[in-house]
This record gives sequence, C-alpha cells and structure tokens, in this order.
Amino acid sequence: MEKSRKISKLCILCIVLGMLSVATIVTLWSIALTDSRVVTAPWDIYRLPDTLKPDHYKLTLWPRLTANEQGLYIFTGKSYVVFQCVKETDLILIHSNKLNYTKWEGGQLAKLTALGNITAPTIKSSWLKETTQYLVMQLNGYLTVGEFYQMDTEFVGELADDLSGFYRSEYEENEVKKVLATSQMHPTYTRKTFPCFDEPAMKAVFHITLLHPRGTVALSNIKSEAVSQTGFEPTKTMSTYLLALIVCDYAYISAQEGDILIRIWARRKAIGERHGEYALNLTGPILSFFEVYYNTSYPLAKSDQIALPDFYFGAMENWGLVTYRETNLLYDPLISSNSNKEKTATIIAHELAHMWFGNLVTLRWWNEVWLNEGFATYVSYLGADYAEPTWNVKDLIVLKDVHRVFAIDALASSHPLSSKENEIIKPEQISEQFDAISYSKGASVLRMLSDFLTEPVFVQGLSVGVFRHLNGNAVDASGMELPSTVNDIMNRWVLQRGFPVITIDTANGHVSQEHFLLDPDSVGTVPPSEFKYVRLWIVPIKWMDAGVVQEEIWLPFIFLTIIPVINRAQLVDDAFNLARAQLILTTLALNTTKYLSKEREYMPWESAMDNLDYFYLMFDRTGVYEAMQDYVRNLVTPLFLHFKSMTSNWTKVPEGHTDQYNQANAIRVACSTGLEECLNLTKGWYKQWMDNPDINPIHPNLRTAVYCSAIAAGGAVEWDFGWNMLKNATIATETDKLMSALACTKDKKLLNRYLEYTLDSDKIRKQDATSVIVYIANNLKGQTLAWEFVTQNWEYMFTQYGVGSFSFANLISGVTMRFSTNPELDQLYTFKQENSDIGFGSGTMALEQAIERTKANIKWVDKNQKEVWDWFLSETE
Repeated sequence: MEKSRKISKLCILCIVLGMLSVATIVTLWSIALTDSRVVTAPWDIYRLPDTLKPDHYKLTLWPRLTANEQGLYIFTGKSYVVFQCVKETDLILIHSNKLNYTKWEGGQLAKLTALGNITAPTIKSSWLKETTQYLVMQLNGYLTVGEFYQMDTEFVGELADDLSGFYRSEYEENEVKKVLATSQMHPTYTRKTFPCFDEPAMKAVFHITLLHPRGTVALSNIKSEAVSQTGFEPTKTMSTYLLALIVCDYAYISAQEGDILIRIWARRKAIGERHGEYALNLTGPILSFFEVYYNTSYPLAKSDQIALPDFYFGAMENWGLVTYRETNLLYDPLISSNSNKEKTATIIAHELAHMWFGNLVTLRWWNEVWLNEGFATYVSYLGADYAEPTWNVKDLIVLKDVHRVFAIDALASSHPLSSKENEIIKPEQISEQFDAISYSKGASVLRMLSDFLTEPVFVQGLSVGVFRHLNGNAVDASGMELPSTVNDIMNRWVLQRGFPVITIDTANGHVSQEHFLLDPDSVGTVPPSEFKYVRLWIVPIKWMDAGVVQEEIWLPFIFLTIIPVINRAQLVDDAFNLARAQLILTTLALNTTKYLSKEREYMPWESAMDNLDYFYLMFDRTGVYEAMQDYVRNLVTPLFLHFKSMTSNWTKVPEGHTDQYNQANAIRVACSTGLEECLNLTKGWYKQWMDNPDINPIHPNLRTAVYCSAIAAGGAVEWDFGWNMLKNATIATETDKLMSALACTKDKKLLNRYLEYTLDSDKIRKQDATSVIVYIANNLKGQTLAWEFVTQNWEYMFTQYGVGSFSFANLISGVTMRFSTNPELDQLYTFKQENSDIGFGSGTMALEQAIERTKANIKWVDKNQKEVWDWFLSETE
C-alpha cells in the first residue's frame, strides 16, 4: 500500500507539473501572438540556415526503365552526405521533395554518424516538411563546430514523365518503344532526386554510381567506364543544380580538342544520319574561343552534349554533360533551316559559356540570375560569331534581345535585374527570375557596358570583378573619361526597373530623360527606386558625322546624317515604342514604315514587322484590319519580287545569312496579307509534297512560312497531312515547324482538336504543350478557343498534368497578348479571383503584367483606332 501511495503522489506531481508546462506553453504562445515579432520555426523558412556546410556526397541510383506491377516507373537510391558543422546547432535541415524513405533504427528517416573522435548526437525525431521541401532532423544534442558528420539515407522516388529532377523520357526507334532516364536539376529539383543542400552556394563534390540495364549507357558530369554498374570519378566542387544523371540506349560521335574529349549523344538513328556532326564541329572552336576569352583553360577532361526527346528548357549547362532539346542540338542540312543552324550555334555557345561563368564561378543566390544568364546570352553571340564569322550574328542581339525586352521592361510591373535576397525565396519565385529581363535585358546591359568600356577592358574586368569593384573616373585601357564609376553607372541599370526615354531639343541642344512607360498613367504604380528616378540613368551615346563614328559622349547630341542598317532598325522600333507611350503621334511611327518599299535588309524589316504585329493584335477584330492588310501587302510586294528575281524564280538560295531570313519574311508577310502570287506559290509547293510525301520540294528555310500559309488556305485534308508528317518526322526541327503551322488553320474544329492534343502526351509531348497553346492563341480564329481552354483546364494543368512541364508565365502571357477590351480585362480579373486558392506559380508575375498590358491596350486602342484607320485608308487610296 505504501508503494501505491508513493506512485499516486508521483502521478499527482507529474499531472501538476504537466498542467504547469501546458500553462507555460500557452502563456508563451499568447505572448508570441500578441508580440509584434513573429516566431517562425526554422523548417518553415525556405532558406537553409548557415549552420552546416556540405563537403561531398556519395550517391547510388538505380532507375527502373520498365514499369512495376502498379504501372509506375521508379528509382531507388542510397546516399550519404558528409558535412561540416560551422555553427552550433541541434537541428539538421536538408532539402527533400517527393521521396519515400526507408526507416532506420528507432524509426528515423536517416542515420547520423560523426567522422572524428567524437560521438554524434542521437536523432530525437525526423520528419518531412512538404511546404518548404525539407527532411528535418531534431537532435538530442548539439553538433560540434568544426567537426564533420555523415548522414545516410535510403529512398524511393518516381521516375515520372514530369521533366524535372530524375525523370523518364520515351521515344520510338524502329517501331520499338524505348525509355531513358535523364535529369533536370535546375533550379530546385535536385532535392527530388536525393536529399541535398539544394542551394547554389552550397557547393560540394559528388561521387556518383548508376545501376542500369546491360546494353544501356550511363552518363554523368565526369568520365566513367560503361558497365552495368557505372561508377564515375568525383566531380569538381559544384552546386547541386549542375548535376546530371542519364541512363539511355544512345550512340555518340566524338572528337578531341587538345586534352578535351568532345562527344555528341543522341538517338542511334539520329547519330547514324549524321545529325550531330554540326554540333560536334562547333564545340571545339567555341571551347577554344572561351578559353582565350576567359584566359582560363576548360575546367574538365570531357564535354558531353546530349539531345533529349523530352526536355522542358531549351538546354541546361550541367557541368560536363549539357542537355538539350533535340531541336537545339541536332542539325540536318537537308531538313533544317538556316534559322535552326543559327539557333544551334548560339545555344551551344550559351551553354558552353556557362562552363566558366556560372559553373566554375557560381552565383551565391538566385536574386542574381541576370548576371549568370545575361552574361551567357551576351557572349553566346560572340562564340557563335567566332564559329560562323560570315553571319554577322553579333548584330542580331538588337532584334532578338534588345527589342524583345523593351516591351516588357516598359511595364510598371517589370522588375529590376537584381533583387534583394529575401525577396526571392520560394521555388516558384526562383523560377520567375528566368525571364526576358534576366536573359535579354541582362545581355543588353552587359553589351552596353562592353561597348563603352571596350571589349578588352570588359573581358579584363571579368577576372577582377568589374561589376562591383571597378572604381575611378577613368578607365585607362579604354582611353575614355567616364562621368562616374562603373559601379555607379551600372547600378542605375541593374538596381532599378525600366529604361529611359531621352528627349533632345535640337534647337538648343538641351537633353532630358524620364522613365519610359508604355502606359504613362501607370507611373503612380511603379515601386520606388533608391535613385528616386532623379538623374535616372547614366547613358552612353555614340554618334556619327559624315558616316564616321565619333568619340563617345554622354548625352550631348549630334544629328545623324548617315544611318547604318542596325540604326535603321532601331529608329523604327524606337518610333513605335514612343508612340505606344504617347510621346509622339502614332502616325509618325507609321510614317517610318513607308520607306520599307525600298528597303531590302533584314533587320529594318524584322523590326517593322515586329511592331506592326502589335497593330494586328489590336485591330484584327476591327474594321482597321482590311485597310492595314492592303497597306502592308503594297509594302511587301517589292520585297517579294526582289527575292523572286534574286533566287531565279525561287530556284536558288540567297547567299547572305540575313538575306535568307528576309526571303522567308517576304513570303510570310506577302502570303499572310493575301498576295495572290504568294498564295499560289505556297499552295503549289505544299500540294507537290502531298502528292509525293517522300520528297519535300520546300526549302528548309521557307518551310515555317510555307506550311502555315498552305494550311491556313486549306482545310482538313491539308491539316491531316501536316499532322501525319509531324508524327513521322525524324528530326525535331521539322516537328517544330509543323507544330507551329498546324495552329494556322482557320477551322475552329481542328483548332479545338489540336488544343485537346496538348493534354495527351502521346500526341503532343509535355515539353511542347505550352508552345502549341500559344501558337493557337496567336491565330485570330484560335484566340478565344485558347483562352477558354486555359481557364477551363487551369487547375488540372497547374496541379497535375503541367507540373514541371508547362511554362506558366509564357502560357499566361501568350494567350492574353491580344486582350484589348474591357470584357477581356474583366475575364482576367475573374480568372485571377477564381484561381487564387490554386495559385499561378511561376506565372504570378506574368498574370499581373497581363492585367497591366490589357489596361494599356484598352487606352491605346480607344485613343488611336480612328487615327490609325484613317492613316491606312489614306495610304492605300
């Protein structure tokens, strides 16, 4: 009885203490809730704490290339990571997403051991935090600063077809279905493959082993021996997002560039048909160029590049194993166009540029994406120009990047090149950074910097941190006085959104500038700048006198008397942008197109048509459309006849690289405006192909324009033929041409069928679904269909089918480009409200920009429709 009484007293004591503890916890939470400070658990914060530093990983993965009894493709893995404790902690946070773990002793999800002469604390509890994508381990004691620890895990993941992490891709070869395992770790998908410290600054060495079926080959970043269990040499110290893992039944071709082994991998049939030879021939010279440019040897012993049937991005700069969409790496001179060839050259140059700038030297966090991607975009033109010096490809940055980004950066909802670290935290915010601002504005600003410093000084600055540390009023090597430090000049372009419009009073030489906005009324919605938009930008200006480039000055003005081709293109683009912002009359901008009837160069034509495309988007549902078609048809007819003569009635190919582009432009515009001779030409070529499908009489350079014209003029027979040719195409560049052309049909039943195909990966690969929907939205007949399709299927696309494969930013932007009425603006608001709980992910910023753009379009159309209509009528009388 005494024992019982003692236990009862003990129980009473425990109950009292428990009640006191609960009271204490409640009191503490009450204080926390009433305090202005918010207490957030470490595992609810998206950034890793600075307590641990990874040293190396050892990873073994076994992808199953056949489905299991449940119909799933899976991979199994074992891994350990060795890390150092740099700050005392009793908590381990490591990224993990969509992995199922084998439990260790005590039911824990991992095992922890110390590598020194100490004992590791035991694991108190471990769990997965889905929101922030962590494997969390709470310890019973503290890790010792300076000591190394090892964390072991075993896990299973799905080898899904979602184009992210470690995933599967399928293709047919000789009527046999084949499955390969490949990866896309960038930017935050390595954690979907194995537990890791998945931030770019958390560099480590990776020891990789892949188990794979006999007869297949395993590839990773470093050299290996090809056996059924393939172990790889340790990688360089690198970020997790640069890891690449592939198991496939591919062939390759190879070459040696000094000590570097270069290999191009692709489907066996593609290699057999020599589709990889152009890429192989380019890679060596481009690597050599960058070794000189960076004054640093290529850091690895091999350079593998591989073409994948299913791939979300255009390419990915995995260190030593670059992955590409097939259309961007493979080139067939009999089928691919000169545009495909140029794209292959510039994308290869872009990815290889990353081998140094991005991989060897890596951004600390994703708020500086622009420096990584903008730089690679800029120097890709230099690398491609070195490999193909007759193309003058460096000039095309003006059309493809400078002009492209103007329209986006002129919105109040644009963003600076560089953001604060704490503003870019969540995975979807990280994904949003990979946009036209980071790539195209980044490249344009760096091009400007190189131009006013001179390229040698710019390159020299790469090794000494020119972007942050170059000071002084003069740069001796350039022989030019600067108005301020490079840091001060560049900060105004990097740390604030937008760009200036410069007004010059030619009567007195007075120069002024202001923030350029397409919608001047949106000025009040622009977030503040630390420069307060006073003395906004420091702008270098080059000028010419009698055709001679004069010494560079900063803002004074000398009138241009001779206008080179690149400036003719720029003047046209500037005029239209100024008109959209209501700084000049719209008719004045339209006047700049009149001279085009005598223009034969590609860049001014492309600049003009890019800008007139906006007029088509705004007016192709109004009475303006017919008058505009008449005007543009009259404008393009001399260009069409010029190329007819140059090519001896379309039997030859123009010699010049941009002449080939402009020939395709002439046919595209002439046919789309209804020039009878052009329509007969394209329909005739397409009919010849239909009559003999084995022999395509249409030159690869012209196929995109010809296919679209013929399918638009035809019906179901032409469309079905195009679809059959798409399904039987043996090279991705031809698939892409047909894919865009099928969206040109005017038959709404066919367009609806095509939209449904985008949610069936057996018909349209997931990587291409966004593009097809946007192609259809670009078609006047398909605009409403595409918008309704997206709104009706948003939840399914966003939460299930499209995860990892849809570019939601491009999708939202693409299907709303034509929006210019109040009902359409209301539809956008409704779409935003109805899907607020589901979310928009990487399309969040694009949706805000679509709303802003639609408001600006409504105002512009209301103000300009009558004036524009009258102008087109007067020019075609």
